Amino acid sequence: MNKSVFITGAASGTGYAVAVRFAKEGYNVFIGSRNGKNAVSAAKQLHNEFGVFAKGCETEIFNEENVKSIFNDIKNEGFHIDTLVLNAANLGIGQVSLEVDINEFMSVYQTNVGWNFMMAREAAKQMKENGGGSIVFITSNSAIRVTENRCAYCSSKSAVLAMSKSFAVDWGKYGIRSNCVLPGMIKTERWKNNVNNCKYYLANYTPIEDIADFEDIANAVWYFGSDESKNTTGAELVVDGGMLAQLTPNTERKLWEDS
Repeated sequence: MNKSVFITGAASGTGYAVAVRFAKEGYNVFIGSRNGKNAVSAAKQLHNEFGVFAKGCETEIFNEENVKSIFNDIKNEGFHIDTLVLNAANLGIGQVSLEVDINEFMSVYQTNVGWNFMMAREAAKQMKENGGGSIVFITSNSAIRVTENRCAYCSSKSAVLAMSKSFAVDWGKYGIRSNCVLPGMIKTERWKNNVNNCKYYLANYTPIEDIADFEDIANAVWYFGSDESKNTTGAELVVDGGMLAQLTPNTERKLWEDS
């Protein structure tokens, strides 16, 4: 039987690129999205293009019963999850620390930490039954160096780094590995449309003079999610064009133009 991967936030963007990467390798692909119709549409597109089994699943943030139901359905359909990719996130944009409502602040933690924990735990139960598997968190280089007015997001992503290491230690005896990919700026629709002048953010001034395409992140996830990294757990892979490596970005150079 082909291996199976579940990817959250995979109806478009980075998550969908990850789904494509695994579909190319013949994996059964389960697409998670808060919009069920979008998840089903993305799964159909994957099936039509690559001929793999693909299914869309509607996810509900911080709803434990929904999480359990999703993984029970997968098992009842005769599949088990070999790789879980936790891509969906609450970005927590614009939360000024001195003013943000505590419920709004904690909603970021509910998604990025609490819900991810629920997803990982249910997937790990299946992995334990089947002799192992791989959990891959897509975090952020903001987990290490923070950005202004993003306290909830940055600190939650830091928490994910520790959570992943805990899983690596706690679940290693079951053959379960847990690792993190840390992207920097990515060429999302938000970036392409220059929302809030994001093309001119400091994070664009990378040493490599470019930022990530979706496929760059997908390739890193594939390494951790597949047997290519069978002896790697509790690790982190930064994909940010070298941004974390530099102390003082060269802001004098001209940024690249859209192609």
